Amino acid sequence: MKMRRPFASAAVLLSSVLAVTTFFAGCDQSKNASPAVSQAPVSAQKVYIQFEGPWAFAPDPKDASMVLAIAPKAKGHRDLFVKASNTMTLASGAYDLAVPPRSGTATATFDPGIAHAKTDPANLQHALDAKGSRYVIRLPKPEAYVPASRSRSRVGTTYPPDATTEKDYATEVSLLYTVAALSGFSLSGTLDSGTFDPMLLQVENPNVRFVIEPDQADDPADLCNLHSRASFRDLTRLLNLTLYVDYPNDPVDCHKKDPQNPYRGKAASGRRSTLDRWVAVLNGNLPAQAVTVENLAGLVSNHRWNDLRRVAAAVFFFGKPSLDCKAPVVIIDP
Repeated sequence: MKMRRPFASAAVLLSSVLAVTTFFAGCDQSKNASPAVSQAPVSAQKVYIQFEGPWAFAPDPKDASMVLAIAPKAKGHRDLFVKASNTMTLASGAYDLAVPPRSGTATATFDPGIAHAKTDPANLQHALDAKGSRYVIRLPKPEAYVPASRSRSRVGTTYPPDATTEKDYATEVSLLYTVAALSGFSLSGTLDSGTFDPMLLQVENPNVRFVIEPDQADDPADLCNLHSRASFRDLTRLLNLTLYVDYPNDPVDCHKKDPQNPYRGKAASGRRSTLDRWVAVLNGNLPAQAVTVENLAGLVSNHRWNDLRRVAAAVFFFGKPSLDCKAPVVIIDP
């Protein structure tokens, strides 16, 4: 038994040496091995560049990968403003919107509810050159044109448009992009008068808005959508389009005072109705003395209850009516 002890001790020693050698070898390999590179997957995000107001879109004649958003600087409207997480008012001019790297396909598909028209390239160029009376936003061709708001109307090349053209037309449109990140949106450009400092848009919510608002609210008793008709007229004039809008739920008499109507001047009367005068008072365009209790009583005796309710609502609940532009957005086909 005493002769086996040295052998046993040697075996134990050899086993220990092998274990230690294996341990250090493993440590050395672990130290020299290249660590696996962990990359977080890029999360594609959809962003909507929304246009509100009397806008038209056309291919950029100088670059097929770009499109132009064009709007008139019309009387009775505020300046254009761009709104992301930050906001800036934009004077008339030509601007370029840069977007982050995109993963979507620039197919520029569109909803059938968006009105379409054609115009001569010279007319488009005339609109682009009309400094002081238009806004131009140049931006990459989108994946799609997506309606953000719709209104029932008729759009056609004759006045008034035929009933066969009636449908829910887009009155606000968003251009859809799929981007790798929300950082990288910026706006640069050239003002028609003065200089413009490039603006970095802080996009935290995937929505950027370009908005043109009226400088005062619509008349609460205006049953003719006159603001929307006038806005559409200003847009078609800018682009020299023969195109009109009409609203099927409006009274037929609205055609007599429609600013689009080429025959309006022949039948128009310069006298304001009692209701129109009350509306003007509400908007601050006439002194209160311009209407009387007898005038208001006339509305009651004529049973114009709906109109009277609109006036009352504006006076007692809102103070002034809300903004509601129903001018259709137009895509100019090449």
